[in-house]
Order: sequence, then structure tokens, then C-alpha cells
Amino acid sequence: MLIAESYESFQGEGPWAGTTSLFIRTSGCNLRCWFCDTPFTSWEPEGSQLSLDELSEIVAQSTAEHVVITGGEPMLAAQLTELTEICRAAERTITIETAGTVDRSVECDLMAISPKRPNSAPPNANWRLRHEQTRHQPAVVKSLLSRYNCILKFVIDTEADVDDVCEYLREFADVPADLVWLMPQARTQEELLARTSWVRAKAELNGFSFSPRLHVEQFGDARGV
Repeated sequence: MLIAESYESFQGEGPWAGTTSLFIRTSGCNLRCWFCDTPFTSWEPEGSQLSLDELSEIVAQSTAEHVVITGGEPMLAAQLTELTEICRAAERTITIETAGTVDRSVECDLMAISPKRPNSAPPNANWRLRHEQTRHQPAVVKSLLSRYNCILKFVIDTEADVDDVCEYLREFADVPADLVWLMPQARTQEELLARTSWVRAKAELNGFSFSPRLHVEQFGDARGV
């Protein structure tokens, strides 16, 4: 598998924010969000090919009880199923972070689905059409929701994005509001500070959950922390 990085830190987002975790970040993505905070896995993918044995050793040596498999888009990785089976055999709690555009059978305790909405479209003309054709896959999201413990996590840049989320959720009427998480678009501490209060207020107004971005709050856009 092409792995951009692996490291121990704390989960910064969602219901398990603050939990010490081993992050395994795959490289490669089928989308090109303008606000991507890991461009080294999408716009300019990089990394090293690691075998399942090497990944198993990384998991075994970690002291963290949680493993977060993220990207890029980890659901693109052909051996993702085997990696999650390794994590399960090691009795780890597994989170997969995905945009919900690819379906795959995996071992997972939390599927953190972050559907990419129109606010994610890149200005790059070569990528914009492909991104727009790929980002919205409701059948995939519904399949994942039916099989895994899931949350839906949305990146919010402007107040209009909250209205768009409400419109999107009409396709998923069975999803409880508290499983919907709003997260400020932020790659820097300054951006996070500017959006946190009003995004939290909008989440509360709609009965949604608010997701912090603890890693941005503490480290800004630093990599591998």
C-alpha cells in the first residue's frame, strides 16, 4: 500500500476527539478539494509502498488502542480490507475516514464519512469536472450507513454551506441529527478561530453535533502530528 505517513497523536475530530490514536495515512485520492489539508496525498501524492507485514509491525509497536486509517482516500487502497483485519486481530478500535465515494468491505468501529459538497470544488479546470462527477455518491453513502457505525461530517466554510447540508440530508432522512457533525473549514489556527463560534452555533441550532479540530488548534497545518 502507498502510505504517506504513520504516527501516533490524538484524534482531533468527531466523537472520539482527544483519543490517543495511531494514524495510518494512505496516499492517493479521487477528489481534489480546494481546502484539502493533506495535499501530499491528493494534489501531489507521495509516500512509500509498505507491505502488509510492515504495516502489521507498525500496528504491533504502537501503544495506542485506536487506529485511524485516513488519507487521501483510504477506501481506494486495494489491501485496505486486509489492513483492517490486521488491526482487528491486534484488538484495536478502528476508525476509517472517507469521503464516501468508494464502497469496500472492511473491519471498522467508526466510519467517519465526510461527503464533499459543492463548496469543495477546486478552481483547477482540469480537475473540476472530474471532482464534480465523483464527489456525490449517495448510493455508496447509503450502503456504508447500512453496514457500519457511521457519522456524517461536513466541512463548513460559509453560512450558506449549512443550508446546503440540510438540503443534502433530505436524501438521508433516517440519519439522526446528532450523527451529523459540522466542522469548520480551517488549515490554520487563525481560520479555525474565525469560524468556530458561528459553526458551533449553527450546529446547535439544527440539532447537529459540532466537531472540533484539535490538531489545527494545537499544531496549525503542521504535518505528522
